[in-house]
Amino acid sequence: MHLFSLPGLRRASALALFFLAAGPALAQCAAADEATHETLLGHWQAQFSVAGEGAAGEAAAALPMAAELELTPHPELAASVRGRLQRAGSQALLAGDVDQGDFTLEESINGTNISATWIGQVVPDSCGKEIRGTWTQENPPLSLSFVLRKQTGQ
Repeated sequence: MHLFSLPGLRRASALALFFLAAGPALAQCAAADEATHETLLGHWQAQFSVAGEGAAGEAAAALPMAAELELTPHPELAASVRGRLQRAGSQALLAGDVDQGDFTLEESINGTNISATWIGQVVPDSCGKEIRGTWTQENPPLSLSFVLRKQTGQ
């Protein structure tokens, strides 16, 4: 009888080969606290939600609850990103970074003043492809929860 003809050994051998072959791919997935500005580069989809009801819910009803972000390396700040946000036909400029899993992004409608901030955390076990936190608009004051998801192929 051949050693690998036993069903249990065949499965165990196949699993061992799979993990050996996948090892380098699995190793490329950094922990949330190891995310860098390079993790942020690319196209992201944002989803917003209202935490609770009342005045915040009424103010948020006028805002689109989705946006698209494109982040590129910041030309002046080595460990930062900059980019653009598209939300229902309007645009804003973005600049930010990630440090030990802590995500910060500033949004500017006019390119000079900060109109909103994004403060969040890279989600553990997401390989840097999901960030959750709070988006806070300056004027009128409004806070929404957000989820950023990196788009396929990025």
